[in-house]
Amino acid sequence: MSPARAIGLAVSAVGVTTLLAGCSVGDAFNGFGWPKAITEQGDRMYNLWIGSVVAALAVGVFVWGLIFWCVVRYRKRGEELPPQTRYNMPFEILYTVAPFIVIAVLFFYTAIIQTDVDRLSKNPDVTVEVIASKWNWQFVYTDTKGPDGAAISTVGADDYIPVLVLPAGKTVQFNEVSRDVIHSFWVPDILFKRDVIPGVENKFQIKLKDNAEGAYVGRCAELCGTYHSMMNFELRVTTPEQYSEYLSLRKAGKSTPEALAALGFPNQGYATKTHPFDTDRTKRSSS
Repeated sequence: MSPARAIGLAVSAVGVTTLLAGCSVGDAFNGFGWPKAITEQGDRMYNLWIGSVVAALAVGVFVWGLIFWCVVRYRKRGEELPPQTRYNMPFEILYTVAPFIVIAVLFFYTAIIQTDVDRLSKNPDVTVEVIASKWNWQFVYTDTKGPDGAAISTVGADDYIPVLVLPAGKTVQFNEVSRDVIHSFWVPDILFKRDVIPGVENKFQIKLKDNAEGAYVGRCAELCGTYHSMMNFELRVTTPEQYSEYLSLRKAGKSTPEALAALGFPNQGYATKTHPFDTDRTKRSSS
């Protein structure tokens, strides 16, 4: 196979990649297993994933094409030994340089998006302190004071899964603190998680989409002890107007369930996507 033909095939592969990307191939194939996020940062990670998969498929098609072409072109046609060659300099350069280019491009875009996802703006719209402990979550709205003068907060209990309320379309900063061991704050729908480490205040920000309203499951993603799997919470995304009213109700002394119920949310303002941990160990052991 001549170098010119190899270059032609490579150009064709690039053309196919461009065509597929232009046709929203990610949406057509359900994101190749990557879910859509409710944050703008999640969209950037989604685009990186789709680009990486399409590039991998293009390289795969190119390699498979060369393999099948060699199988057909150089199949056995008799007992005569074909000409033996020791090396082919153009091909050796091609399969040395091409992988380096692919890796460099993927590294470049990965570094760009990772830096963008980790970037902190100076003035987030909402700041929430996330306090993790075995096996519970507490969410403190540091910018809003309750009737007692302290920042309003939501904390879980044996019969209550904490609900974190946030406004759609806004930038939210999380300041994480652990009271004991390493935990991990994770909402699958924001496609991001960050460890909560004792003695270290981790910070990260998300920008919720304007259409992100809904209820989403939150988990601890770090094995932190006996009841790790029960360390749940719920993210409830509301409109900015509902969020302002929610804060007003909290400042007036309402609890999170009471405030959400007053806003007309179902299930009396309790978590709808998660379930409280049943503390009756006798019932569990007998089942």
